[in-house]
Amino acid sequence: MTIRRVGIVAKHGLVAASEHIAQLGAWLDARGVETVYERDTAALAGAGTAGATLTSREQLPSEVDLIVMLGGDGTLLAMAAQIARSGRDIPILGVNFGSLGFLTEIRIDELMPSLERVLDGTAAFDVRAMLAAEARRHDGQVDARIVLNDVVFTKGALSRMIELTVLVSGGFVTNVKADGLIIASATGSTAYNLAAGGPIVHPMVDALVLTPIAPHTLTNRPVVIPGSADIEVRVHQGAAEDVFVTYDGQSGYPVGPHDVVRVRKSDRTLRLVKAPARGYFEVLREKLKWGER
Repeated sequence: MTIRRVGIVAKHGLVAASEHIAQLGAWLDARGVETVYERDTAALAGAGTAGATLTSREQLPSEVDLIVMLGGDGTLLAMAAQIARSGRDIPILGVNFGSLGFLTEIRIDELMPSLERVLDGTAAFDVRAMLAAEARRHDGQVDARIVLNDVVFTKGALSRMIELTVLVSGGFVTNVKADGLIIASATGSTAYNLAAGGPIVHPMVDALVLTPIAPHTLTNRPVVIPGSADIEVRVHQGAAEDVFVTYDGQSGYPVGPHDVVRVRKSDRTLRLVKAPARGYFEVLREKLKWGER
């Protein structure tokens, strides 16, 4: 993989990254690599990016060979969706500026060494499965998304409970009576799924997770299903409450009894630059504080 153009994008308003953005651009220029800045990110760096190539967040994946992202997991999830929409297979080097990052696991002091390994071809990558979601609305419209972590169904602000009919690969599974339902990838198992009491699934395991949110019956429990399964979710015909579907916590909309949302593993994957000498379980220990009193 030859890296000729590197895109730099930071979390909106991340002033703490300002000096690093300008330094990173100069470092790349010294190595003959063209830098493309997302516009708001260039504004953070100020005069350090004067005369540089600028573009939008939406266009960035189409114009570069690698994206360096400074921020937290939320910023990375948004950029992962942009990469999927672009149809390109380019990696992300995620630098953690957040308080908790399972995906942006590279520290700022590891940025240049990690980027050096990418440029010289010695970097290791994590290849993460993504989810393809398709909502067929009652009015005939179809909304299609590709997300990294999860598709989540939740109740409206004044609703006491929602009831969802769930099918897996065409077979009826259950009617979920709960505050909501999470459909998570293995990568997404450490996100909302974990907070809702779902299991941690190693990202190399080919599996999907169905986790009810605060189920109203003890028989509705999380379940791990094959990664090859197709999941279909319908709002129960008798339910009058507002139900919302959200994608990676980034966007969403209401769904009703005549809407159908189908979720499966996408044909697309996301490549993440791995942190140097730090494995998955070390990241879990660091983030979850396993074994600490």
